[in-house]
Amino acid sequence: MSRSISLRSLTAVLLASTLSACSGDGGTPAAETEEQLLARAQAIHERVITLDTHNDILGNWGTPELNPCGPTNLKVDLPKMVAGGLKATFPAVYVGQGPRTPAAYAEVKATALDKFAAIHRVAEEMCPDQVEIAYRADDVERIAATGKRVYAIGIENGYVLGKDLSMVKRYYDLGARYITLTHSGHNDIADSSTPREPPEEEWGGLSPFGEEVVKEMNRLGIMVDLSHVSDNTVRDVFALSEAPVIASHSGARALADVPRDLTDELLLGLKENGGVIQMVALAGYLKVDPPERTAAIDSLRASLGFADRATTRSFTEADRAAYQALMDSVRPQYEAGMAEIDAKWPPADVKTFVDHIDHVKNLIGVDHVGIGTDFDGGGGIPGFNDASEALNVTVELVRRGYTEEEIAKIWSGNLLRVWREVERVAAEKQAAGS
Repeated sequence: MSRSISLRSLTAVLLASTLSACSGDGGTPAAETEEQLLARAQAIHERVITLDTHNDILGNWGTPELNPCGPTNLKVDLPKMVAGGLKATFPAVYVGQGPRTPAAYAEVKATALDKFAAIHRVAEEMCPDQVEIAYRADDVERIAATGKRVYAIGIENGYVLGKDLSMVKRYYDLGARYITLTHSGHNDIADSSTPREPPEEEWGGLSPFGEEVVKEMNRLGIMVDLSHVSDNTVRDVFALSEAPVIASHSGARALADVPRDLTDELLLGLKENGGVIQMVALAGYLKVDPPERTAAIDSLRASLGFADRATTRSFTEADRAAYQALMDSVRPQYEAGMAEIDAKWPPADVKTFVDHIDHVKNLIGVDHVGIGTDFDGGGGIPGFNDASEALNVTVELVRRGYTEEEIAKIWSGNLLRVWREVERVAAEKQAAGS
C-alpha cells in the first residue's frame, strides 16, 4: 500500500478495520496492522480541527481564471482541502519587498487591498456554501462544525504598512489576524533573516516604528509573526510583546542550518513567551541539500526558462501570474526532471517534516508546535505536497506514537490557544484605554 494517501484513497475496508486486535490465547493486544494504523489515523484526522497557518495566493486568485472553489493547479483549493481533510487555512496577503518610497507604498497597499478583496469575494460571493472567514479563534471551531472549510487571513510582509501605523487597524478590520513583520529584505519595521542586499542588519532588530507596530498589534488582537525576521528581531519581539507570538511557517535550525529557521535558543524563548512555531513544508528549510542536488535543480529550471529564486522575490503580481502560467505549461517536463533528481539525491519528505516537529516537542514541548505549509509559496514535499495529502502528516504522527490529544494540539489547538490569548490581551488593553 502506498505511504502517500489522502482521505479519499482510504478504502471502506480501512474504515471498517478494527482499531485494536486481541490474540486468541490470552486477550493480550496484538501488534497493530498497517491497515489498523491507517484507519486509526484517519479517525483521529476526521475528529481534530486541521489548520494550516500559511498558504500563498496569486494576484488572479479569486477570479474566474483562478477559482479556488473548484479544482485548480494550486496546492491549496477547496476540493484539495476536502480531499485531504484540511479544515482551515490562512490565505496569505503577500506582497514582496520593494522600494521604500511613497509611490511604492501606495502601490503595495493597493495590491494588499486587492488580495483582501479576493479572499472576501471567494468566501462571500463565489462559494459561501463551502467556506467562511474566521475573525476570532472561536469562529474556527464554529465554522468547522458546520462542515464548511475555514479561511482566516494573514499578512506576509509588514512592508504593506509602509510607514503608516493606521494601516494596522485598517487591515485588522478586513480580517488580518497575523502579520509577518518582514519578508526577504529589511523594511521599516524590522530586519529580515535574508537581507536582499547589505547591510546584514539595518535596525539591529525592531525599528522604532516597528516597536509601535508590535504594540498596536497587541492592542488590536493581531498575532505577531516571526517567520522571515532576523534573530535580533525575534529577541526584540520577545522583550516587547505582551501577547504570545507565532512563527507561521518556519523550521528548526538545529536540523537545517538556514537563517529562516529558529535556533534552539530562540525556540526556548518562544516557550517562555507562550508562542508556537508552525512547521513549514518547504524542503530547503527542512534539510540542507548537497551542492550537487542544488546545481541539478538550477540547471533544470534554467532549461525550462524558470527565473532564479532571487529574481522571483522581486516579482510584481503581474509577473507572478505570468510566471505561474509558464510553470504550468512545462509542468510535465519539470516533474519528470525532478523525479530523476530526487532519485539521485532524496529530498526532504513528510518524515523529515515530522522530524522537525519531534525536535520542537522534545526541546520545548508539544504545546509549542503546529503546521504552516507555505503551499503555493514554495512549500510541498513528497508525502505532503498539497492540501489533499494532509492526512499523511497525521499518519506519520500516529506511527511515531503521538496521542490524539497531542495531534489535536499540533494541527490547531496550539495556534488557537495563542490566538485566544492574543484576543484576551487586546481586550484588556482596550478596556484600559491603552
